[in-house]
Amino acid sequence: MAIVFVAGLSAYWVLLRDGSATAEVRVPELASRIGNGEDAVGVTASGKIVPGRAVPSDPPLPELSIGSVPEGGKLTDPALAEAKVLGAAPKELRPYLERSHYDELGVDVVLTAGIELRFGDASRAQRKWAAAAALLADPSISALSYINLYVPYRPSVWGSDYSLPPAQ
Repeated sequence: MAIVFVAGLSAYWVLLRDGSATAEVRVPELASRIGNGEDAVGVTASGKIVPGRAVPSDPPLPELSIGSVPEGGKLTDPALAEAKVLGAAPKELRPYLERSHYDELGVDVVLTAGIELRFGDASRAQRKWAAAAALLADPSISALSYINLYVPYRPSVWGSDYSLPPAQ
């Protein structure tokens, strides 16, 4: 019986199996960071902490509001909500993201121009980013302080403290 098994396995190995092996390496895309400079640690959109990988500095990743890397290799709420919101940001807006923070109303993202995007919870983050992008691109809005995105199909704007950055 063992001889038949070995013969069958050998036939499969030599005759039927594709002889090539393909290695695939998946490098996680970083969406945010904890800390600054050489001590910064990257974080994915799903909240996975990626130690030992250089965090890009141009453009810099937005900074999460937590001060130190939590144990366990993964973020938990509220930092996880921040990571999810930052990870859902469109690539075109990522150079303008400075940092995030979490308060009693949820996740806020601060742009490099000082404008605050108020997301509330991390649900429907992509829709909220689409609403933010539409308002930021609106030529009739020349300056603002914040955009309330709690209800993505009905965002609101307020203020005149900050000018929008020029398009890149």
